[in-house]
Amino acid sequence: MSPQERIDDLINKINHASYEYYILDNPTLTDQEYDDYYKELLSLEEKYPELKRADSPTNRVGGDAVDKFDKVTHAHPMLSFDDIFNEEEIRAFDERIKKSVSNPTYSLEPKMDGLSGSLLYENGVLVRGATRGDGVVGEDITTNIKTIKSIPLRLTEPIDIEVRGEIYMSKEAFMKANEDRRNNNENEFANPRNAAAGSVRQLDSKITAKRNLDFMAYFIPNPEDYGLKTQSESLAYLRKLGFVTNYKLNGHAKNVEDILKYIEDLGKKRPDLPYNIDGVVLKVDDLNDEKVLGFTSRVPRWGIAYKFPAEEVLTVLREIKFTVGRTGKITPNAIFHPVHVDGSLVSKATLHNYDYCIEKDIRVGDVISIRKAGDVIPEVVEVKLDRRTDDVKDFVMIDRCPMCDTPLIRKDANHFCPNEHCPARKIEGLVHFVSRPAMNIDGLGDAIIEDFYNMGIIKRIEDIYNLKDKREDIIELEGFGNKSVDNLINSIETSKSNSVERLLFAIGIPGIGAKTAKVLAKKYLNLDNLMKASLEELTNIKDIGDILANSIVSYFSEPKNQELINNLKELGINMEYKGEKTINNPLISNKKFVITGTISFMGRNEIKELLEKYDGITVDSVSKKTDVVIVGEAPGSKYDKALELGIEIWNEEKFKEVIDSL
Repeated sequence: MSPQERIDDLINKINHASYEYYILDNPTLTDQEYDDYYKELLSLEEKYPELKRADSPTNRVGGDAVDKFDKVTHAHPMLSFDDIFNEEEIRAFDERIKKSVSNPTYSLEPKMDGLSGSLLYENGVLVRGATRGDGVVGEDITTNIKTIKSIPLRLTEPIDIEVRGEIYMSKEAFMKANEDRRNNNENEFANPRNAAAGSVRQLDSKITAKRNLDFMAYFIPNPEDYGLKTQSESLAYLRKLGFVTNYKLNGHAKNVEDILKYIEDLGKKRPDLPYNIDGVVLKVDDLNDEKVLGFTSRVPRWGIAYKFPAEEVLTVLREIKFTVGRTGKITPNAIFHPVHVDGSLVSKATLHNYDYCIEKDIRVGDVISIRKAGDVIPEVVEVKLDRRTDDVKDFVMIDRCPMCDTPLIRKDANHFCPNEHCPARKIEGLVHFVSRPAMNIDGLGDAIIEDFYNMGIIKRIEDIYNLKDKREDIIELEGFGNKSVDNLINSIETSKSNSVERLLFAIGIPGIGAKTAKVLAKKYLNLDNLMKASLEELTNIKDIGDILANSIVSYFSEPKNQELINNLKELGINMEYKGEKTINNPLISNKKFVITGTISFMGRNEIKELLEKYDGITVDSVSKKTDVVIVGEAPGSKYDKALELGIEIWNEEKFKEVIDSL
């Protein structure tokens, strides 16, 4: 047998063994036999490098490091699904589907907690892997994708095809990765999803290979080209081609009751699964029905993602630690034994203020339940009073600043440090300025800001933009090198061109959040115009009111704040609004809207974007200040409240008339 023939034979044996292991769950090769074949193949490829094939299993160890990831334009946009959270929204989705197609059935699939990936095969051989990116343009991660053992390098059929699925890290691989990081004195990964996302975007694919990622296939963008008529057939075909699918957990539903039963059953299995899932993906099964339903500009109309309720776990409150925010607000924080909540390891949660602690009767030593509010921010749900012991310690509010020892003052439910020069306030203000929703400067995390402040490198906002002059000093610090410092300086320079609403949020005017900052930026177009605005003028803006108007006028009347703005101008910070300009329309402009139910011809985010374009404001709850409630299919209690308060209601027909008149 020639070297080429033996290489081909070994690759076929090893690839078939992988198919038996990952797809059939029935391996026939022993580990020793597999290792022997692999070592022999590796030896032959080293001896005859010109004979190495693209689908060789030896590619899974990773190749040479790359300088950057090239951009990839997806042939079919990689759109994500809208999220829903309860039975009411499931029924509304089903009703909306039934308006366009008769007797729909649904493919039900566990919603994997990872990141979307696209695989491209030519003549059955993997030629490209890509991230989702923004849905239209992703990044080429082919070298890293090839290290994932559950991704076939060669399919069982020699076809051209694109396959999409979830790149994820199993619970076991996550624990092993964090063990390795602890042994190397590195920070642990927060959760498997973040670990997978970071691992697949390593410039050195050998690092990706060590992380033991996996891939779960779930979608073919053009199934009709392969004679497939349903999503269920697509999943079966993917498995036939050699992909791992969730065939043991996937389901099928004829009605909402079937969907609810599937969700209930999967929820019970969730804790024992080898990987994290955070919900269920509902897809119309018939592919012709999918075509009829089509897409919006942002999401498919034929599918939706149901999210499981946030998980709650129990732990013991060890300490209440007080922190000082940028406005001087004192926040009590619960410190507890680290626990895993929905895939993240958390050890603290905010207790908001004194009143919150008293209302919940929180005491050090209590057993408390923790969950992630909105699956993001940890919060204390309740104290388990039935498990309280005699040795718990009552909550005691401090009366002096924990950082500068200044006596605290109380305003409403909150306590404040009134010392404007308190180091904690200064540090938190700088942390806020560089944060993602503000100026979005990468490389200046909380700990680095604190270190730079204490070392005198950054004492005020202007110092951030002078860091390039201290480049050589920073390089000498532990944890910094040429590349990291260059990346930091580039991020700082990039932030100079942000649209002005980011700066307006970043400078920390009391009461001005990111949403209000954008409203003001759209209204005044640049910071100079806003600084000249009168109290009366600001008060007349919808949702600004007396308190915020006074806050804005007071801030810009301070000489030190005027000096800051002038200094930032001289440093080249953009002061102009770069976003889409609002259009005045008497039906929408300066009105407050609430949306309830499902609008058949437009997604909720699309509606919000449209209303904002015409200077409308969307809010979540109905009150006397609400101007219009837009009502779709299966509206909730918001509709009843709107009727009770006599608020103007736009049904789908009326809303369509308004849109057509714009």
